Amino acid sequence: MAPNDPKNAAGGGGSGFFASIASSISSLGSAMTKSVNGLVGYEGLEVINPEGSTEDAAEEANRGRWKQEDRDGYWKMMQKYIGSDVTSMVTLPVIIFEPMTMLQKMAELMEYSHLLDMADKTDDPYMRMVYASSWAISVYYAFQRTWKPFNPILGETYEMANYNRVNFISEQVSHHPPMSAGHAENEHFTYDCTSKLKTKFLGNSIEIYPVGRTRVTLKRDGVVLDLVPPLTKVHNLIFGRTWVDSPGEMIMTNLTTGDKVVLYFQPCGWFGSGRYEVDGYVYNASEEPKILMTGKWNESMSYQQCDGEGEPLPGTELKEVWKLADVPKDDKYQYTHFAHKINSFDTAPKKLMPSDSRLRPDRYALEMGDMSKSGNEKSSLEERQRAEKRTREEKGQSFTPKWFDITEEVTPTPWGDLEVYQFNGKYLEHREAADKSEDNTDLKSIPFNPWQFQDMST
Repeated sequence: MAPNDPKNAAGGGGSGFFASIASSISSLGSAMTKSVNGLVGYEGLEVINPEGSTEDAAEEANRGRWKQEDRDGYWKMMQKYIGSDVTSMVTLPVIIFEPMTMLQKMAELMEYSHLLDMADKTDDPYMRMVYASSWAISVYYAFQRTWKPFNPILGETYEMANYNRVNFISEQVSHHPPMSAGHAENEHFTYDCTSKLKTKFLGNSIEIYPVGRTRVTLKRDGVVLDLVPPLTKVHNLIFGRTWVDSPGEMIMTNLTTGDKVVLYFQPCGWFGSGRYEVDGYVYNASEEPKILMTGKWNESMSYQQCDGEGEPLPGTELKEVWKLADVPKDDKYQYTHFAHKINSFDTAPKKLMPSDSRLRPDRYALEMGDMSKSGNEKSSLEERQRAEKRTREEKGQSFTPKWFDITEEVTPTPWGDLEVYQFNGKYLEHREAADKSEDNTDLKSIPFNPWQFQDMST
């Protein structure tokens, strides 16, 4: 790390571009200070108002999406899980869900994929990192949604066909632990991801650790970029208005040259100060700052050339590199226009696999506003998944993903080791054959079928 690392500058209270963020860093615990513990009858409860008003905990706790009787019952049920990883051990009610699966949510990274195109086209190695890291930040507007996506069924897939000039495929490759793999590609880049979320339930909040490996290969020069994002914390899960924060550090490393970007997601402080703010530098392989970056992950990012001390170079100015596109007003699920597109059949290939997330009956029922049917369909799918597991064990068989192969590589992450899956290329052959098909079946009429054993679909 360079001697003028913004963390050091902030912590030391010195001068320089990032001295102004010292107050945000020093108030790391201020959100916790605003929390109120020990609400009568709810020991261990923590309610946090991100706006930092003077309302008491009881008033804030009574806000949110839960009815009091549902909220109180759920709190009693969930207390025993405090401190646990609840990724797949708890059956959750559809009231907290959005009509999208985790496989689809992976595809939201492709909304601003033009930034990766620009990273591939540029001859400037440091601007390459500016474009690529801005792409990584752009998805956080989607990640702030407070609704939970559906967990994919083992063998479930999601396809996006040549939308934004990108083809995307993801597959649920493991059920215990829940793991997803994704691949995207266009003429400028390939994107490969293995994701294994890990959580820690804290009572009225949950920490989500992005145990995963994300790699982007820029095709022109063969440059490989590695991304390590910060954790995410969801506050006021049961009591109060739910909100999301992602305090910490994002690092993108050019594995080919050694250049890297270190960006700091500021924690939400008093009265919302610092919330959404991102600051940091592009460093060369010698860890010397070359470009400073600043912005808000829910609005825009800008950059400016800097000297070896991290100060803006004379004669340069701050330039915007990414800006949030217009979003629908008053959208129930805070979806962007892109999210609506990837959740529709407009982005599906002509011949869609029956394992596709769009075809899930629970997801579709929730999209249509039928929460009761969605809950019943969700329970049915989960029971069928358990039944298939029993059948698989009886037959002495194991599940094998179709489009991704497990490798022998185990990569370390800040939150634990990860078994890596790689795209095996078979999907490209499938897609080529499917695109030549004369089948004109109405995609919406295809029954959802991710099952390994066909009798499980009835």
